[in-house]
Amino acid sequence: MSQSRKFSRRKFLNMAAAASAGVAGLVLAPHISFAQDATPEATATPLPDAPPAGPLTAEAAGGMDALVAAANKEAELSVIALPDDWANYIEIKTNFKAKYPGIATFNDLNPEGSSADEVGAIQANAGNSGPQNPDVIDVGFLWGSKAKDAGLLQPYKVSTWDTIPDALKDADGYWYADYYGKMSFEVNADVVTNVPQDWSDLLKPEYKGMIALSGDPTAAAQAVYLIWGAALANGGSLDDPMPGLEFFKKLAEAGNLVGTISSAATVAKGETPITMRWDYNSLGNRDANKDSVNIQVLYPKSGTIAGVYIQAISAYSPRPNAARVWEEYLYSDEGQIAWLKGYATPARFDDLKKRGVIPADVLAKLPATDIPVAIPTLDQITNATKVITSNWNSVVGVTITAASS
Repeated sequence: MSQSRKFSRRKFLNMAAAASAGVAGLVLAPHISFAQDATPEATATPLPDAPPAGPLTAEAAGGMDALVAAANKEAELSVIALPDDWANYIEIKTNFKAKYPGIATFNDLNPEGSSADEVGAIQANAGNSGPQNPDVIDVGFLWGSKAKDAGLLQPYKVSTWDTIPDALKDADGYWYADYYGKMSFEVNADVVTNVPQDWSDLLKPEYKGMIALSGDPTAAAQAVYLIWGAALANGGSLDDPMPGLEFFKKLAEAGNLVGTISSAATVAKGETPITMRWDYNSLGNRDANKDSVNIQVLYPKSGTIAGVYIQAISAYSPRPNAARVWEEYLYSDEGQIAWLKGYATPARFDDLKKRGVIPADVLAKLPATDIPVAIPTLDQITNATKVITSNWNSVVGVTITAASS
């Protein structure tokens, strides 16, 4: 497989998510402990039995009105790791709460959490009916099959199921892609005089103490992909992510890499003026600060990498009907377009565009680029995640933590 393919939405949707069965590599198990080196280890304590799965579709639940009525009786929903500035989730959450006021309590758990944190929260709270038990997750693509295999998910097929490409969903309904993006550079140009144009530029001494990662590479999918993206420009490939680790070792040795996780706020404040994030996050931050901060977003000239995230309902959800209503909203035209307004290309993009329901101003704002974009398969994601998470500490040796408040 070549290192990169020219990007197209349709081609990505058809190819990015290869077969979902038989994934080798790391396997989730009951009560996994995600240590700093991200080596999953099961404890001796098994998880309790998950409650029986509910209706597979809204129709099976008696229709949307009946499903909403059941959700209103639960009157609560817990989501996790959905920061307001990620893929326009602030609008999505606001609109959902307005549309379904009967789900009166909306618990926004651990907004800055990683994919590992989300799956770990399901395990840690299995059998707990409290608000800290997440009902739904939004995680990196690799986690879908793993969480399903570990018995942590329950199936549900949204009403728009048939318009989600087959390659981007579990055939039985245990998980389904929600959106995807491309890795980008996000730079506070008020602080950085010469904006870096490619991965190699990041090694320049003028960037000492300026470069921060957007997550912990031992746990967060976004951080794994940015290390992998650097590998593609430094002699690596989709099958060989190790050069990405070697590149970041050089950044650390040069003093350019800091151990603070970047965020929209730290970039805007100039505390972490150079970072690498999914373009929907970078572009959203640029727009939010357009009147006060000169944030520039660009794709590295040598190429970048694309990544998919997925939605799923916890097998241990204390509020499964509210969870189903949440998924129905996300996969409605309104929910999908809300993601697109945040520059995240939704799984149903082709259907939306074919039917002409995407507002012209939203389409006009989407960035265009002709740089090569690497599109990994599921097996490559599995391998790269294992290599990067298990070797970050030994090769790079920089602990990546959130900024202190």
